[in-house]
Amino acid sequence: MARGRGFFAEIQYQNQLAAKRNEQAARAAHRANLAAQREAERAQRAADRAAAQRARATAAEQKAADREAKRLHEEAMGAEATARNAELASTLDEIDSILSATLDTDDYVNLNSLRTAAEHPQFPREDLEVPVPPPSLAVARPEPIYVEPEMRKGLGAVLGGKKKHNELVAQRRAEYEVAHRAWQTEVAALPSVHQREMREHEKQEQQRLAALSEARRHYEADCEQREAVAAETNRRLDELIAGIEYNVEDAIQQYVSIVLGNSVYPDSFPVDHDFEFDAALKELSLTVVVPAPADLPIEKEFRYVKAKDQISPTMLPKKDQKERYNNAVFQVALRSLHEVFEADRAGRIQTTAIKVCADGIDPATGVEKRSVFVAASAEREKFKTFDLGNVVPQATLEHLGALVSKSPFDMIEVDGSQGVRGG
Repeated sequence: MARGRGFFAEIQYQNQLAAKRNEQAARAAHRANLAAQREAERAQRAADRAAAQRARATAAEQKAADREAKRLHEEAMGAEATARNAELASTLDEIDSILSATLDTDDYVNLNSLRTAAEHPQFPREDLEVPVPPPSLAVARPEPIYVEPEMRKGLGAVLGGKKKHNELVAQRRAEYEVAHRAWQTEVAALPSVHQREMREHEKQEQQRLAALSEARRHYEADCEQREAVAAETNRRLDELIAGIEYNVEDAIQQYVSIVLGNSVYPDSFPVDHDFEFDAALKELSLTVVVPAPADLPIEKEFRYVKAKDQISPTMLPKKDQKERYNNAVFQVALRSLHEVFEADRAGRIQTTAIKVCADGIDPATGVEKRSVFVAASAEREKFKTFDLGNVVPQATLEHLGALVSKSPFDMIEVDGSQGVRGG
C-alpha cells in the first residue's frame, strides 16, 4: 500500500511548506524566538569585545576589565538560554496544536488552481540586440600650406640678407614639398582605409547577428520546452479531473495524495501517509506513521547556571512527556480523518479506515518494529457532525469505537483481536 507523493501532491506539498514558513515568520512566537536569538548574538558580541579589551588592558585595569567581561559573558549566556526557551516553547506549541492548526483551513483542493503557465525569463543576451557602432572613418589631416618666409629688413638685408633669404625659401619650399607629397599619399590611401574599416565593421556586425541568432535559437528552444512542460502538466491535470469525475480509483487516490500533501506538520513532528482507495466500497484505507516517542523534545526549559557557567536543561516529567506524545498521536488520527472528509466535497469517500503507528523499539522484545497506536473506522456523515475544536481527541476516538493504545508513549500497541467497530 505504500505510495509516495504524486506529481501534483509534491507541488502542493512544496507550496504548503513555503506557506508554512511564511506563516511562521509572521507569528508572534516566531518573532519572539528571533528576537531572543538576536539578543543572544548581541550579548555574545559584547562579551567577545570585553574579552579582547581585557587582553589589551594594563595590570591596573585588568580587575575592572575582568568584572565587565564576566558580567557580559553571563549576560550572553542568559540571552542564549532565553533564545533556546523561546525556540522550545514554539516547538512544543506546534506539537500541542496539531489538530487545531488545520481546523481553520479549508482542506478542499480546487484542482484548477494547479494549472500552470510557462514563465519565461528575460532574454539573457540583450547586449547582442544592439548593432555594432559604425566606424568613425579616418580623415586626412589638413592640407599643408606653404608660407613664404619674410625678407629680412634693414642692415641684415644689405649684409648678405638676400642670399640667406633665398636659402631659407629653398629650405622652406623643400620641406613644404615633402609634407605636401606625404599629405597627398595619405589622401590617396583614405579610400582603401575606409574600405578596410567598413569591412571590419561589417564582419563584426555579421558576427553579432550570428551570435544573436544562436542565442535566440537557444532561448526560444528553452521557451518551447517550458511551454511543453506546462502543456503536459495541464494535460495531466485535465486527465486527473476527468478521472475523479468518473470515480476512477487511481485519480481519487491522486487527489487524496494532493490533500495529504497539503497537510504540513511541525518540523519536530513529521508524518508520512500510506493509503489505498476502494471505489466499490467507497472506502479509504489510510496509514499514518508518526515519530517515535524518543524523537520528541524532552526539555521543559533551559537555565544558565552561573556556578557551572553552563546552560542546563530541566527535563519534562515523564508524565508530561507521555501526555504530550499520546495527545499528539490522537490529534493526528482526528486531523487525518478531518482533512480527508472535508477535502472530499463530492462524498466519494464514505468511510475511512485509519491506523496511526510509529517505528520504534518494542519494549517487550527490544527489537525495532512498527506499532499501531490507533485503529479506527469512521463514517463520513457521522464524523462531520463533530465539533473538533471542542473535543478531547482520545474521547472522540473511543466514541468512534476505535482501538486506542493504553500508552503510545510506551510503544504499547492496540489489541487487534478486538476489531474496529467504526461509527
